Amino acid sequence: MSEPKRMLLPGWDVSRETMAKLEQYGDLIRKWTPKINLVAPASLPDLWERHILDSAQLLPLAPTAPKTWTDLGSGGGLPGIVIAILSPDTEVTLIESDQRKAAFLRTCTRELGLSATIRPNRIDEVAPLGADVVTARALAPLPNLLPLVARHLAPDGIALLPKGKNAQTEIDDARADWGFDLQTHTSHTNPEATILRLERITRA
Repeated sequence: MSEPKRMLLPGWDVSRETMAKLEQYGDLIRKWTPKINLVAPASLPDLWERHILDSAQLLPLAPTAPKTWTDLGSGGGLPGIVIAILSPDTEVTLIESDQRKAAFLRTCTRELGLSATIRPNRIDEVAPLGADVVTARALAPLPNLLPLVARHLAPDGIALLPKGKNAQTEIDDARADWGFDLQTHTSHTNPEATILRLERITRA
């Protein structure tokens, strides 16, 4: 008998075990946030939609079965831990210089049985990782973000960068110094937000 599935997003079903891990991860965020502010406390009632599903929606935009995925400034593991849960065969690296948040990420990998690697360092101090996919959520404006993304992205890799209402302004500002191929995708969880999918990032 096949394992029962549960719908994560429209048209995307995951196993009951995967859904349970996502829910357990949400519980860990709720437990730790009062101590180290992993997410805005006001967003905790909407944690599933605003943070977990908001992170999960990045995976279908990535190449099929990416081998390596690097999440920059992972904070509470959004989206890095979510990706590690949803794509267990992908080698996920989370870079987070805040030692308390890095400790939380290590707790998540241990309690959820994940194989993700936690790098408690500054992004620009980590040797280039050449990842198939690089993500960064709520880390910096695009012009400031691209040098960090380019440092860790493989030449044929994909960057997935969630942005808010000012996405177009950030894109225009970034093009002054950078060249890139761009696709934009409206967020499933916030119609005012956009996910940028960048390829072939080069300095102009």
